[in-house]
Amino acid sequence: MGRLLVTGGYGMVGSTIPCDIKFNSKELDLTNYSKTLDFFNKEKPENVIHCAGKIGGVGANSTKKGEFLLKNTLINTNTIEVSRLTNVKKLVCLLSTCIFPSKANYPLTPNQIHNGEPHESALGYSYSKRLAEVQIRTYREQYGVNYVSLVPCNIYGPNDNFILGECHVVPSLIHKCYLAKLNNEPLEVWGDGNSYREFIYSKDVGKISMWALNNYDDKTPLIISPSKEIKIRDLVYIIAELMDFKGKITFNSNKPSGQPRKPSDNSIFKELYPNFSFTPIEEGLKETINWFLQNYNTLRK
Repeated sequence: MGRLLVTGGYGMVGSTIPCDIKFNSKELDLTNYSKTLDFFNKEKPENVIHCAGKIGGVGANSTKKGEFLLKNTLINTNTIEVSRLTNVKKLVCLLSTCIFPSKANYPLTPNQIHNGEPHESALGYSYSKRLAEVQIRTYREQYGVNYVSLVPCNIYGPNDNFILGECHVVPSLIHKCYLAKLNNEPLEVWGDGNSYREFIYSKDVGKISMWALNNYDDKTPLIISPSKEIKIRDLVYIIAELMDFKGKITFNSNKPSGQPRKPSDNSIFKELYPNFSFTPIEEGLKETINWFLQNYNTLRK
């Protein structure tokens, strides 16, 4: 397959993918075009799986929309353009189901991506990911490159960001539950808990990314999700049980709950990769919690 570069190679998804080249943000800032070009010219990757990005949960996304838009647009634009300039043969870019319009028809399908504005709570991040899809599509047309995009639902797993106020729902709940248990306090959950989400384990995304590198060549963004929704309230109680939390759980409806639902259609993926088995959420959460507890002193928190 040739030399593989994984951007975000030490992150939640990137760390699950075996590769020849990876770096941390101190070694290379992908928002810097000239440094990114120099790095690619030096390392000469033949293939790229693009996982890097500035990410966060509903709190960070809703309060730092401009920052999320700017940084992710620079990261994506530079990575894709520099890949083209340095003759990268295949690029797989991870998007997110937040790119879909807030008033999309369910289940979410690729042809709806640009049919309206994304949900207000993640406007900046969502538009940066939409632009990456457009960049890949137009580059395929103009330059003939074999670059593709994947659309995962909410990803969770080891090596995630557990910084409270910035992280996604699963790491936030795990960290809050840990602190509540440690301090013998109630576990407060943002929102009313009635929203639904689909979740995919980071190791599954890594496996599918490698599969796509070798097998997926279409311009249509490929939705990858288990197509199983779980209510946030139920997710909270699963995490509490796995962490043996016996205290009080409260839901703060004065805090944002995010989009009510985002069910997606994974039928194309299932046709192309019918034998893929998604990790059950309880199993993935157990592994993530164990990793969190074992690495608490050194993880991002």
